[in-house]
Amino acid sequence: MTVAHIRNLLAALALILCSACTELDREAKRGTQSAPARSFAATPKRKPAYWKGDSAKGAAKVVIHLKEQRAYFFKGGKVVGESNVSTGRKGFETPPGRYRVIQKDENHLSNLYGSYVDEHGAVVQGNVQMGKDPRPDGTEFHGAAMPYFLRFTKGYGMHAGFVPRYRASHGCIRMPREMAKHFFDAASLDTPVVVQE
Repeated sequence: MTVAHIRNLLAALALILCSACTELDREAKRGTQSAPARSFAATPKRKPAYWKGDSAKGAAKVVIHLKEQRAYFFKGGKVVGESNVSTGRKGFETPPGRYRVIQKDENHLSNLYGSYVDEHGAVVQGNVQMGKDPRPDGTEFHGAAMPYFLRFTKGYGMHAGFVPRYRASHGCIRMPREMAKHFFDAASLDTPVVVQE
């Protein structure tokens, strides 16, 4: 391959890349991009998670920043843990407000979202909403696993789950499993939870 061929190839690749970026920009302005892609573009760069709360003293408090998609655990007024989170997507937004932990359940299962499974436990239809998606004959509903669940108001809580770089849940606050366990272990019933934009 000659230098001229390589230059032509690089020029063609650059043109394709620029065209794709322009098309994405047009779609974003028109509002036709899919929700996860649009949200992904708006999510700040991820910071590493950390936990230093095992030996810390003082009153506990959890603060969730929706815009940052970040959770903070405080003890005695000092941040002792931070984690990336994924909160409610469009139509299922996590409600801002001041709450308190009202339930702790290490092995919680959703009673609204899950899968229809057959008698052998095989998933027949996944990602269903109870009462909305009809149940196929011969199946039963199995709620989605929500480990280390900390409920802070009716229908909403924090738990371990898939954490993409955009808002993707049905309203709950998903955290990486390791961080969800830290928050779960350190929080008690009545721990304040602040959800803010």
